[in-house]
Amino acid sequence: MSVWEALAVLLAGVGAGTINTVVGSGTLITFPVLLALGLPPVTANVSNTLGLVPGSISGVIGYRRELEGQRHRLIRLGTASLIGGLTGAYLLTKLPSEAFDAIVPALILCALVLVVIQPRVSRAVAARRSRGGGGGSTEGGPLLFAGVLLAGVYGGYFGAAQGVLLLALMGMLLQDDMQRINATKNVLALIVNGVAAVFFLFVAPIDWTAVLLIAAGSVVGGQIGAKVGRRLPPPVLRAVIVVVGLAAVTRLLLT
Repeated sequence: MSVWEALAVLLAGVGAGTINTVVGSGTLITFPVLLALGLPPVTANVSNTLGLVPGSISGVIGYRRELEGQRHRLIRLGTASLIGGLTGAYLLTKLPSEAFDAIVPALILCALVLVVIQPRVSRAVAARRSRGGGGGSTEGGPLLFAGVLLAGVYGGYFGAAQGVLLLALMGMLLQDDMQRINATKNVLALIVNGVAAVFFLFVAPIDWTAVLLIAAGSVVGGQIGAKVGRRLPPPVLRAVIVVVGLAAVTRLLLT
C-alpha cells in the first residue's frame, strides 16, 4: 500500500467514524475505498468491520451522557444485537464468496435507499408522536427485539446502514428522545461489529494494514461525530454516502 493509498484509507476511516456516530452507514465510505485498492470483497468487508470497532467505541464514549438510565434497555436489545451479529458473521464465513460478491451490490443499493429515505422516516416518526403523543412504548416490546436481532444479522454479514435501520426501528417503536435513541444505536452497532470482529479473527482473511488505518481514522471520526457531527448539514452527509455507494456498486458490477 502506497503512502497515498494509506492516506485515503485513513481519511475514509475518519469519515466513516463520523457518519456512523451521527446516523450510520459509514461502511459505504470505507468499503468502496478498500475495493478500489484491490482487496477481495470478503476481505475488504472483514477488515472494514474490525477497523470500525474502535470508532464505534469512540462514538459510544462521546454519547455517554445520553446513555444514562438506559441499562435495562441496553441489556435487552444488546442481547438481540449479540445474537444477530454472531449469526450474520457466521453466514458470511459459511456462504461461498461468490454469494457475497453477488448479493453485496443489492445490499449496498438497499442501504442507499435507506439513507435517502431516512429524513422522511424521521419526519413520519415526529408527526406520529406529535399527533398521538405516543410513537411507541418505553421498551418497544417483542417487535423491536426481533427487528434489532434481524438488523444485527444484516450488520454481522455486511453492515452498511445498519445504524439507519436501528434508528428507524427504535424511532418508531420507542417513546424517547432521539438523541438518547441515537446513543442506544451506537451501543448496538458496537455490539454487532464487536462480536463479528472477534468471530472473524479466527476464521476469515484480514488485511491488517487496512484494519489499523481504518481504526485510527474511525476513532478520530467518532469524536468528531459526537461533538461536531450534529452540526454538519445532513444533506451533505447523505450526498457523500450515496456517491461513494454508487461508485462501489459500479465497481462490483464491472469486475
